[in-house]
Formats: sequence, structure tokens, C-alpha cells
Amino acid sequence: MKAQPTASHYINGSFVDDDRGAALPIIYPATGETIATVRAATENVVELAIEAAREAQPAWARLKPVERGRILRRAADILRARNDELARVETLDTGKAIQETLVADPASAADALEYFGGAVGSYNGDYVDFGGSFAYTRREPLGVCAGIGAWNYPIQGAGWKSAPALAMGNAMVFKPSENTPLSALALAEIYTEAGLPNGLFNVVQGYGDVGAALAQHPAVAKVSLTGSVPTGRKVLGLAGSLMKHATMELGGKSPLIIFDDADIENAVGGAMLANFYSTGQVCSNGTRVFVQDGLHDRFLDRLVERTKAIRIGDPLDPDTQMGPLINKAQHEKVLSYIDIGRNEGAQLRHGGGVPSLQGFEGGFFVEPTVFAEVTDNMRIAREEIFGPVMSVLRFEHEDEVIGRANDTEFGLSAGVFTRDLPRAHRVIADLQAGSCWINHYNLAPVEIPFGGFKQSGIGRENSLAALEHYSQLKSVYVETGDVVSPY
Repeated sequence: MKAQPTASHYINGSFVDDDRGAALPIIYPATGETIATVRAATENVVELAIEAAREAQPAWARLKPVERGRILRRAADILRARNDELARVETLDTGKAIQETLVADPASAADALEYFGGAVGSYNGDYVDFGGSFAYTRREPLGVCAGIGAWNYPIQGAGWKSAPALAMGNAMVFKPSENTPLSALALAEIYTEAGLPNGLFNVVQGYGDVGAALAQHPAVAKVSLTGSVPTGRKVLGLAGSLMKHATMELGGKSPLIIFDDADIENAVGGAMLANFYSTGQVCSNGTRVFVQDGLHDRFLDRLVERTKAIRIGDPLDPDTQMGPLINKAQHEKVLSYIDIGRNEGAQLRHGGGVPSLQGFEGGFFVEPTVFAEVTDNMRIAREEIFGPVMSVLRFEHEDEVIGRANDTEFGLSAGVFTRDLPRAHRVIADLQAGSCWINHYNLAPVEIPFGGFKQSGIGRENSLAALEHYSQLKSVYVETGDVVSPY
């Protein structure tokens, strides 16, 4: 099985390679085989990409917003037309089940391009009347922006970052994760086909040193990262030391609170979405599932029953519901946390092992895992695992569970299941998280902001808030009368 791209990088409207760059093998997570190889960007490649962006950006910014938006909407149409082939590329790159990538990956990138392509035409500054004299504000682009993507949603991340940046009149140099370099190259080609001028969306591959080179480059005005909290701290520290704009969409250990009166099937379904979708490799996952005493036992029994029915196997089989983890290191990490949960005294109710799958013996599979009788101080309840490992905790009272839910350094997401809507709104208002759900979990439509509190990041992806974060505000005072001066 091969998925070799034309070249490693995409700069100024063309594929580019440099044999001096370190080789980055692309591993198919379902089998462990190498399906392609790209090369990390050298210093020269990074400079070429930034220079292309810097040269192209001013003319792009001078276009009417609706003209920029028209190109983004054409690119969205191409993404949708090629959804199936792009979903297959994403499955080969990530190992995610194709039934997921067909509906959640290229499609969400297309949604972002379409939304920002339409929204930017009416995204304007304000007018302030001073009774004759007046003032107005302008939203202006930042210039060259660097995007650093994560490996769990590669093409979605490239779309979420590039769409508002380009719509606002910026250029972008995008570095995918070294684990998943393929789909950003496909998006770059699509942008060119849609009419995006050369140099405005460039893709460079590499490890953390390439991301650092982008973040500290004097021509880069903004850095947008999706990644872990430790990586975010490093990148934000670097950007902040150089007074650059930054958006950090980082990890979490989010709470999902299920009250006694919740619809049990909806609550179980929401908890499974919050822990097992994309093999649990979702930053917003609600991995601390707090269940009120009166529903706890019935919830747990039904959860285990439904979890046992999850079909694990070939990610390219449309009937497969769960694929492998991204790589060997993540596989070992998740299995180590399962051992930690056992040793801490949590009750393993399902999973915890490596499934035996004929033909996929070299893959990085792990069973969906449910721990019960988890307490707040256990490591599996405090540390981000980033795998299909659910911790179920008991609670008795509303005030109690709010305090426990907020007792974390993270604050990305939270969810509540209850039929009592006044209580749902009351609890959500008290939870310290940026992206929240009531009676659902993990939906992220482009029309609403996505991002976290506390150590889970700063800034927001999506919605008009993203246009704000990819622009700078200029105030202009206009005097229509004489200047009064004491001099």
C-alpha cells in the first residue's frame, strides 16, 4: 500500500523537495508499514516558503474581501467533490476508520472554507459618532501567519487555520504534524486549482525544530498551534518573547457530567462519542465521566454492553467503527496508562488489551477501555491519555460535582446530560471550560468558537472570533472642524 506524494513541500504554487532534509517515514497505523516518505524542511525551504508568503500577501490583502471569499468557496466545492479520495488519504495517514473520515475530515475543512469565504465580506470595523467629528476602526490583516497542525485531524486543522487567515487577507505557511503530512499537500493543490494566487498557502514538513523556525522568524506575525500543553507552552513562550500574535488550541482532561434524570441511551452515546471517536484521540474528549449515584450502575451496565459491540479492524472497511492509534509511541503510552489505572485500584469493566486482528498484527490497536470506581486523585483521572480510555466517577450532589470537575489545570471542554434545562445552563455556567455541550458531546460546527480556558489554550478557532484573531484593529479619528489648540 503506497501513498507517496509528488514532493515533500508545497511552496509558491509548486511542489518542492530538498534531499538534504531528514527523511520522515509515513507509517500506516493499521499495519505499521511505511507507505511513503517525505523530507523535513531545511533552513532554505523554510526561507523560500516565508519569502513566497511575504511577497504574495500585500496584493492579496488589497483585494475586496468578497473576491478573496469567492476563491475560498471554490476551494470548498473542490474539497467536497473529492471528499472520498481525501478521506482515504486521511485514513491511510491517521488510521482513523473511513466511516469517520468520510464525514468528519475533508467535510469539516470544506465547511470552514465556505463559512469564512462568506463571512469575511461583512466583517467590518465600527463607526463612532462624536457629533460632527467621528472615528472608525479598521480590521486589517497581520501579514504572514504560521500554522502548526496536529495529527488527529490533519486536513481539518489545515482548513480551520488557513480559511480565516486567508479570508482576512493574510498568507500562511503551514506545518503539518510529522505523523500526518499528506492531506495538507492535497489542500494546497486544491487552493491553487481554485485560483488562490501562488505563495499564499505554503506547506513545509518537519519536526518541532521546523515549527520553532517558523515561530521565531521575524517575518511571521502570528503563530497558530494545535497540540499538547507542553508543546503549546514552548511555542507560546517563543512567540510571546517576540511579541507575536498567537492562538493555542491545546489538550484537556474534560468533564462530562450525567445527572440521574438524563436519558440513559443519549448519555451513554454521548459518553462513547466523548471517549472512543477517533480512537479517543480528540483533544476535547470528556474522559472524566461523572455519573450521579441514582443512574450510575444502570449507566455503567449499558455502557459496557454497547462498548462490547464496537467493531475494531481494518480502517478502510466501511463497517469498522474503531481503527488503531497513530503510532507505536502512542500505543505504548495508552497501554501504560491502562496498567496505571489497574495499579491505582480502578475497576476495569471492559477492554484494556490489544485485540488480535488477522492481517493487522503490526498495527497499533487497543481495545476501547472502561474504568469504573475511579477517584479524583488517580492519574487516569488527572492526566491526558489521548486514547480510548474512559474513567467513570460517581457523584452525589450538583455543587460537589462542579467543584470536582473544575479541579484541573485544563479547561478545554465540558458537557452535561440532564432533562432539567435550567440545571443544565446553571452547571455549564459554573464549569471552567471554553467549549461546552448540553445533551451532546464533541460537535464543533464552524459557526461557533472553539478553544479553551486555563492551560488548554488561548484564542479561538472558528466563527467570527477566528477572524478577530487573524486581524489587528486600527482606530482612525476624523476631525471635521477646526483644531482647538492652546498654543
